[in-house]
Amino acid sequence: MFSHVMVGVSDLEASKRFYDAVLGAIGIGPGIYNHNGVVGRYFYRSPTGSFGITTPINGEPACHGNGSTIGFTMASPEQADAFHAAGLANGGTTCEDPPGMRNGAVGQMYLAYLRDPDGNKLCALHRPPKPEAGAGAART
Repeated sequence: MFSHVMVGVSDLEASKRFYDAVLGAIGIGPGIYNHNGVVGRYFYRSPTGSFGITTPINGEPACHGNGSTIGFTMASPEQADAFHAAGLANGGTTCEDPPGMRNGAVGQMYLAYLRDPDGNKLCALHRPPKPEAGAGAART
């Protein structure tokens, strides 16, 4: 559905260090610099889309969206923990509950929330496979 997500940042190089670390923890390479003629920005690419960071083109201060969350798909709870730990070690702050399994209307999910250096809220999300129907049932 989405081609890319871009967030505004106040310190492009500090944010690059943060995102290189958290996205590197899930196998995404370092940000690729791009200058659009007005400001510099970095893009992180994967087979399913792009994530970018930029100082605001309009010259106004960067700010986070209150109520906004950017979710990243994780292959495992361990990968979510690595993403979260990399963020904390590189200028991020934890938010919400500690990383862990949650039960929701759509089933179990492993979630790890943090905020980047500019306050953008990120979520590392792993959905464990649903058990097969009849798995574990006794056979007669």
